[in-house]
Amino acid sequence: MTVAYYFVIVFHVIACLFLIGVVLLQQGKNQDLASAFGGGGTQTAFGPRGSANVLSKATTILAALFMITCLALSMLRPKSSSVLDKAGQTAPVAAPSVPAASVPAASVPAASVPPASAPAPAASPSAP
Repeated sequence: MTVAYYFVIVFHVIACLFLIGVVLLQQGKNQDLASAFGGGGTQTAFGPRGSANVLSKATTILAALFMITCLALSMLRPKSSSVLDKAGQTAPVAAPSVPAASVPAASVPAASVPPASAPAPAASPSAP
């Protein structure tokens, strides 16, 4: 199973590189000088629809191959658990080492307890 996984990864990377190259080799719809100055207004909204050339057919085939290898990689992935697989699990709750009932109240030092102080009296407004 792992051999097929690595084979599909290699095939996927090769398909990605070829897809990038084919897309970069294609020429845009309005790459002439006249369209830069508004001369391409006689065309339809999305440009003329001509027959598909070799590069557009290769783009379609490589895009389909890219999607198929993506699906194959998701089905062939090793069954090791990832961080996302572990995110749904709850961590075990550790029991406290010393129960709260066994700690006597006298063992808490008095210096650590802040003294209760009365709030400061509110300042009264002075009358003229």
